[in-house]
Order: sequence, then structure tokens, then C-alpha cells
Amino acid sequence: MPRFRYTRRLPAAVAAIGSTLALAACGGGPATEGVALSAAANQLDLNADLSKQTPLNITIWENYSPKDLPQRVKDRLGFDVKIVLHDTNEMAVARVTNTIGTPSDVDVAFVSGQYAQAMNDQGWLAPIHPELIPNLANLYPEASQLSFDKGNKFSVPYTWGTTGLCYRTDMVKTPPTSWNDLLNPAPELRGKVTMMTTERWLALPALKALGYSINTTDDKQLAQAKDVLLRTKKSLLAYDDTTFAERLEKGEAAMVESFDGRCPTQNPKIKFVVPKEGSDLWANTMVIMKSSKKKEAAHAFINYILDPAVHSWVAENILSKVPNKAAMDLVARNDPDLIDKNLPLQMTPAELLQGETINDVGDAASKYSRLATEMTVHQ
Repeated sequence: MPRFRYTRRLPAAVAAIGSTLALAACGGGPATEGVALSAAANQLDLNADLSKQTPLNITIWENYSPKDLPQRVKDRLGFDVKIVLHDTNEMAVARVTNTIGTPSDVDVAFVSGQYAQAMNDQGWLAPIHPELIPNLANLYPEASQLSFDKGNKFSVPYTWGTTGLCYRTDMVKTPPTSWNDLLNPAPELRGKVTMMTTERWLALPALKALGYSINTTDDKQLAQAKDVLLRTKKSLLAYDDTTFAERLEKGEAAMVESFDGRCPTQNPKIKFVVPKEGSDLWANTMVIMKSSKKKEAAHAFINYILDPAVHSWVAENILSKVPNKAAMDLVARNDPDLIDKNLPLQMTPAELLQGETINDVGDAASKYSRLATEMTVHQ
């Protein structure tokens, strides 16, 4: 299975960038050129000539789509696609808000749900026109219930999943059931566990173990989580967002905090569990920029992605669940062994929705950033 790195960091910088754009709109620079569109400009043409809306500019994480996606789209829809890769959500935001030194021409961005929420709050996203995306019918009903965008008004989910404990059955004597099994590991596991450093996911185990929301902005609750994490730090092998699966497979680590799709459960010695205190429901989405002059092509592109034969590639190649029932059904028919060997792919939408959706917390994002810095930078 391909290995890829991307982070889902909090939109702490979004509000600051929004302020910059607001100043530019008042004469401070060209950053918002084309962003403040009239209502008439948002009216879409159902019969638009898509071949004239070329190239469609996409920003997405590396290895998050087929390498030949541009050619596939060209063959099917008749327009060119130009893909620019981003490593992090922050980089995607920088690209779409002209903060990297060149005018932005991004039409469609792949960003995490809380980022889509923050970007929409800033007025940067175009509304989704369901009449131009008939393949929305392929999505699970639960895909329209994500709290950051109920009804998929400005985003369309691309992948979704949860976070839990990924562990080796031959190294962990008692199967873990609680976040406390990671936060306060058994003596024989000390120095053999890892946690993530990305802000919201670093805080998640402690907040859930304490019975708090992963979207909390309460200073006292975050202080309690910090105390827990400081104690845990002494027992860690490492903070690791990128190589924890490899550490686990080598036997260097016995238990790790992991996204479900990154837990290598195809190895019979490795299992994944969602702790009893609960976890998150994360989602990565497709959004259309309000500044795009190719909105019809953008909608056609998203509709193409939601074709079961296209969207199923994600589950088959990066082992992440997609919120597309028709695509997941296709995977089950074409490669049942893949699902049988990868427990996370077996999770149902109902099970996923038991998790707490990660939302944008606005200015309070800085609290999570500070917490992560205190844990991982200051030794």
C-alpha cells in the first residue's frame, strides 16, 4: 500500500489570513482580486461548454488521487486538469489565499473538514450546486450529517475515518480498551508507545479520557489535558505522525495512536480498536473556491470523483474509507479480501458517526497549537 504524509492541522492561520484579505480589499493589495463576486456571477450554466473552462486547477495531498487522474478527466470530461500538491492544510490555505507570492488560480481544493468550515466562514467558498453533481446520490445519508457542514452546502466529503489505538497482539499482553492504556501504559510497554503531534490529535486521547469534548475551548479542561500529557510524555517512544505504522511493523513500537486507515491491520499481528471513551470523526473534503471562474467544470470534476469506479480507488489504494456507498459496495464486490484483511475498512457509517466531528474552534486554535508546542518542542 502506498505510504503518504499529510497533516490536518488546525485553521489557526485562517482568521489571520482573512484579516489580510480584508485589508487588501480596502486597497492594501491584490490578494482578493476576483474573490468578491456578485450574486449574478454565482449563477451557474447547466449547459456550459466545459472544454472552455480549462485548465481546472486542483490542490490536493500527494498520493491522495490516481497519478493519471488528469488524463482520466480529460478523456471523460474534455478539459485539462492541473494538479498542485500540498503537504498540509496550511499550505492549501496559503495557495488559495494568494499568500505564497503568486496570484491564486485554484478552483478546487482538498482540505480537512474543519478547514472547509473556517474557509467558508471567511466567505471564500462557493456553494455546492447539487443539480450539477448527480453522483451525490452515491453518498451515504450520513455523509450529509457532518457537523462542520450539515447538508453539504459548501463541501463534499472525499474520505472519512476515526482515530484509535493500533497495536501488536504479540507485544501487548492485554488488548487495550481505553485511551488510558496509551496515556498510562503498562510497565512493559513504557518506551514502546507513540502519539501524534498534530494539535487536535495530540490532545484527543487526554480530552476523551477526561470525558471532555475534542472541540473544547475551556482553559481549565485544556490545562487538565496538559497535565495528563506531561505525565504520558515520560513513557513515550516518540511523537510520530508519519512513521508509526512502520515502527509497529518492525516491532520497535507496541502500541500507537493512529488514524484508522494508517493502521496496517493486513498484518495478522496488528489490530485496531476505538477506545471505549470514544474518538473523533474526521473528514477530508472537496471545496470550490468562490474566486473560480470555472465553477461548472469544478462541479463536473467533483461529480466525476463520486463515480463509484473512480472513488473506489481511494479505499483500494490508500486504505481510507470513502463516504460513497456505491464505491464501497464496489470494493466489497471486486476485492472482498481487502476489506476482510483491513478492519478499519469494515467500519460502518453508523459506527463512524458515534465519533465526535472535529470542528473549527476559531481563535481558540492557538490554545491547541501552544499545547502541542509545549509537549513536543520543550523537552
